[in-house]
Amino acid sequence: MLSIEQIRETPDEVRRALQTRGEDDPITAILELDTQIRRVITERDDLNAERNRVSKELGQARSQGQEVSEEARAEMRKIGDQADVLNEQTKDLGEKLNALLLELPNLPQADVPVGEDESGSIVVRQNGEPPVLDFQPKPHWDLGPELGIIDFERGTKLAGSRFYTMLGYGPKLERALISWMLDLHSLEHGYTEISLPAVVKREIMEGSGNLPKFADQLYHDAEDDLWMIPTAEVPITNLYRDEIIPANTLPLKYVAQTPCFRRERASAGRDTRGIKRVHQFNKVEMYQFVEPDTSNRELENLVDNAEDVCRKLGFTYRVLQLCTGDMGFASSKTYDIEVWAAGCQEWLEVSSCSNCTDFQARRSNIRYRAEEGGRPRLPHTLNGSGLALPRVMIAILENYQQPDGSVVIPEVLRPYTGFDVIPAATT
Repeated sequence: MLSIEQIRETPDEVRRALQTRGEDDPITAILELDTQIRRVITERDDLNAERNRVSKELGQARSQGQEVSEEARAEMRKIGDQADVLNEQTKDLGEKLNALLLELPNLPQADVPVGEDESGSIVVRQNGEPPVLDFQPKPHWDLGPELGIIDFERGTKLAGSRFYTMLGYGPKLERALISWMLDLHSLEHGYTEISLPAVVKREIMEGSGNLPKFADQLYHDAEDDLWMIPTAEVPITNLYRDEIIPANTLPLKYVAQTPCFRRERASAGRDTRGIKRVHQFNKVEMYQFVEPDTSNRELENLVDNAEDVCRKLGFTYRVLQLCTGDMGFASSKTYDIEVWAAGCQEWLEVSSCSNCTDFQARRSNIRYRAEEGGRPRLPHTLNGSGLALPRVMIAILENYQQPDGSVVIPEVLRPYTGFDVIPAATT
């Protein structure tokens, strides 16, 4: 959430930043509500001061044995009723203001390229070149069923379109990837592994920035008002909700594996073949709570942690800095990592790493002390996939496939899989 102080003090700057994100401009309405709230609060405070003054005078009169007139009592009641009305007005206006603020995205940092959509994002580096195979590689939507490890038809039968099942070597490979990535991030990159609920309360979704704006992209249990998480970022963000993190605690770095659930209605018809864009998938997520003056440096480290997964798996990959119109709602700066997939002949996003500055902390009322006894401040939050499983599976299947139809397992994974090759289907 943006601070009302920032909007109040630099409205034109905020307007320009929102325009680069393609957002409507609600700043005028926000400022009008803010002015009304402050005026009503002033009136309320004046009334309360008057009530306190009159109450003190009446108390002194009683202590001196003087009789309090009915007119004085009526005046006290009148002042109290007026204050109650103003309190209710303040509450109503505050709720309207908060509703508008919750709809505003984070503001991009100054070095974020300006662009309307993904075409405005820029490649900042690339590791390797797409390999040229000496045979015609197959896309995973053909290769997976032929190997007997992905079944699209039965997934659709069970849950509808864009669901799938895996069997045999498929789930074993995914389980190995999850275990290896969790070990890599916790043992080598300094993250603490954490296990999380897959459903959360409404205010938890609001704190991370998913609600209210993206309700149509989420799965919801209406009876209990619980929401299925689209990423582990959501519950991790709120671990310290309504808390003050003690001094000398930051940075806090967590890694988690969770199922992720996304309707992705806006993506209908795009990248829906195979397992590139599905409604349920597993993901390993990295998350950090950091000091504000270190957050961009920590973002670069976070990206390197995600790149390390790609390097160790032997992938050709590239890092993109997203433009203003392509960043996520809560982000002020984002890098995407894309790996090359030889079968479908395209770059696939496997990680998105973002600095959300104090945006999520303000929404979730998370604060920290920089030193003992210091004034509570808002930390910055960072998140990044480390990595998302379906597209990592795609990259392994398509890039490590052999002419005979088998798939070689990357060497780093073999202690976790227990096998070196997914054998070709026998005819």
